[in-house]
Amino acid sequence: MNKELMEALDQLEKEKEISKETLFEAIENSLVTAYDKHFGRGERKVDNVRVEIDRETGDFRCYSQREVVEDGEVSDSVTQIALKDAREISEMAQVGDVLDVEVRSREFSRIAAQNAKSVILQKIREEERNVIYNQYHQKERDVITGVVQRYIGRNISINLGKVDAILPEKEQVRGEVFRPTDRIKVFILKVEATSKGPSISVSRTHKDLVKRLFESEVTEIKDGTVEIMGIAREAGSRTKIAVCSHNPNVDAVGACVGINGARVNAIVDELRGEKIDIINWDENPGNLIQNALSPAKIVAVFADPDEKTAKVVVPDYQLSLAIGKEGQNARLAARLTGYKIDIKSETQAKDAPGFRYEDYLDDEDGEYEDGEYEDGYREEYQDGEYREGEYREGEYRDGEYADREYQDSEYEAQEDAAAPDPGREGEAD
Repeated sequence: MNKELMEALDQLEKEKEISKETLFEAIENSLVTAYDKHFGRGERKVDNVRVEIDRETGDFRCYSQREVVEDGEVSDSVTQIALKDAREISEMAQVGDVLDVEVRSREFSRIAAQNAKSVILQKIREEERNVIYNQYHQKERDVITGVVQRYIGRNISINLGKVDAILPEKEQVRGEVFRPTDRIKVFILKVEATSKGPSISVSRTHKDLVKRLFESEVTEIKDGTVEIMGIAREAGSRTKIAVCSHNPNVDAVGACVGINGARVNAIVDELRGEKIDIINWDENPGNLIQNALSPAKIVAVFADPDEKTAKVVVPDYQLSLAIGKEGQNARLAARLTGYKIDIKSETQAKDAPGFRYEDYLDDEDGEYEDGEYEDGYREEYQDGEYREGEYREGEYRDGEYADREYQDSEYEAQEDAAAPDPGREGEAD
């Protein structure tokens, strides 16, 4: 039994995840190559060789297939054998038979042995690259933890375990600075096979990075109870994510936030403080747009599903909050819902007949009627407060809102914000 060979194969299989069968085939091919190098003549290729390897013991034998000819008529000792010599191997040998003649591998020349070694090593390297490629190709469009190695120009080299990946400058979040040995999560964009091994591109800005982080952090998303319906992201600044629950007893937003905000906090920490708005998905476009513009209070939404446009009315003091800093809140809401959103304050809407704002006013007391708006949108607006359970700013937990804000915390002024210029209006694509 070739004990040393089997131990070496076991170690290779364990460390490099290369199957024994592949290694046995590599040894067989190397012996064929060595035979050809030893017995070949110039450009002539010798192919009358057969190799057998016992998969249990590791013992191997190399046979040369030769034609039996009459004594004295041997013209090529590599492919022919005299009848007299053939009968020493097999007494039943006859002229014209093809006989397997064992060849000792130790008889091969030094050059032939070196070639055999090169064939084995080349096969091992190829299989190792294939194993690594297949392993990471399966993780394409997924999140993986890596260790920052070094900066290569403006790109970052990240070690993913068995291979290094490149985080290009365009896939880096502006303002994020990493140091060697920092552990970060990255989204695998693409895995390509090259002659030097797999080439892997990763990202920190892709919106699916947030999606995968929620899937790994929130059990209800992983088991399908809660589904992520849409994500709009401006990397490094803010993300809006719409979720819905397929179980009426499970609150989708509460499941994503977690107890005391534990789940969403873990994701915010991984994203280096990026703000995350979690809203309830709604099939009704009016309700969805209202949720998407959270935490701003909405007076009325007029949505046109055919044109994919929506007109929104907000209280005068809420206009700046609805639009957001540099239009970010409205912009993310438009991306999340797929609607072009035009936001106006109450003062502006009164002078804009296109909003048909006056159709929904009660002239006697100046309040909105509790009734149906366009596209089936319904809103209960009483005494200046939204109905219980409506998601506003802050953490949603057990039907109440805690003091800590997870949305639009960058806006210091909320209810007591100064009223903006009535002439201002916002529009987001």
